[in-house]
Amino acid sequence: MKVIGVEEFGGPEALAVHEVPQPQPGPGEVRIRVHAAAVNPTDTTFRSGVQDVSSLKSPYVPGMDAAGIVDAVGEGSSWQVGDEVMAMAVPVSEHGGAYAQYLVAADDAVARIPAGVSLQQAATLPMNGLTALQALAKLDLAPGQTLAVTGAAGTLGQYSVRLAKRAGLTVIADSSEEDRALVESAGPDHVVERGDDVAERIRALVPDGVDGLIDAAVMDEKAVPAVRDGGAYAAVRFWKGTGERDIRFRRTAVVTEYGSRAMLEDLRTAVEDGTLELTVADVYPPEEAAAAHTRFEQGGVRGRLVLDLAAWDD
Repeated sequence: MKVIGVEEFGGPEALAVHEVPQPQPGPGEVRIRVHAAAVNPTDTTFRSGVQDVSSLKSPYVPGMDAAGIVDAVGEGSSWQVGDEVMAMAVPVSEHGGAYAQYLVAADDAVARIPAGVSLQQAATLPMNGLTALQALAKLDLAPGQTLAVTGAAGTLGQYSVRLAKRAGLTVIADSSEEDRALVESAGPDHVVERGDDVAERIRALVPDGVDGLIDAAVMDEKAVPAVRDGGAYAAVRFWKGTGERDIRFRRTAVVTEYGSRAMLEDLRTAVEDGTLELTVADVYPPEEAAAAHTRFEQGGVRGRLVLDLAAWDD
C-alpha cells in the first residue's frame, strides 16, 4: 500500500510517497481504506522529528485525522465492510499515522461520520474535537462560569467555543479584525482583539479574571493573567504553567483519548445537531502533501487542509 511519510526528518520537502506492506486487522480491530486525512500542527511537528520514533520503522507516517470506508474487519469487530467512518490515528503507535492508504484501528477508536457530511469534512473532526472535549473536561467548569479561548479563529478554537457554549459557559474569544465574522459565527458571548496583551482585554470584561482558559493560540505565560486566582488553564502543547495564584494548570494529551468511542460519538452528534461546523479550507492530492504542509506552516489557514487519499486507486 502507499503512505506519505519521511525517511529523514525535516521540512515539507521531506515528505514523499512510499510503498509499505498492507496491514491486516486483528481481533477487535478494523481496517479503513482512508479517503481523507486532515493536516494538523501535530503533523508538521512529527515530520520535523520532535517525537520519539525509536520504536518505529521508516518511513515515519504523520497524520492524526482519518476518514474512509471499512474494507476489512478482525474477529469480533462490531463494524461492517462498507461503513463510512472517522478515526483518530496515533503516528507513534504500531498502527502508524493517518497519511496511509489503509489504516488499522481499534474498534473503539472509530465512529460513523456525521450524517450529511463528506469524508473530507469528517476528516477534520476527530483530533481537534477530542482535544476540545478533553480540555473542557480538565477545566471542569460549571454552567454559567466564564471561559476564555485564545486562537478562536483556528479549528481547535472554533470547536472549543462551540462546545463550551453547548455546555452552558459564558465564552470570551479572541480575534483579529479580519477573522471577526468567523469567530462571531461560533457564538461567543464576547469577542476581544487578539494579541500579546489579550489578557488585559479579557480582564477589562471580567476584572477578577475568567474561571478557565483554553490556550489554543499557545500563548503560554502571556495568557495566564486572564485567569482568576484559583481558576483553571488548559495548555495544548504540554506547557507546564507557572504555578502562580493557585491556578490549576492542565495539559491536554489527546492521544490518551484513543479508543474514546463515546467522545467521538458525542462529536458526531454535535455536528448533526448544528453545534459544530466542519470546514475544509482546501484539498490536495497525496503527491502534493509537501505543498499542503508548506501552506499550513505559512499560517492563516481557516478550516483544515485535507489530503485526498482516495486518489490512490486500488
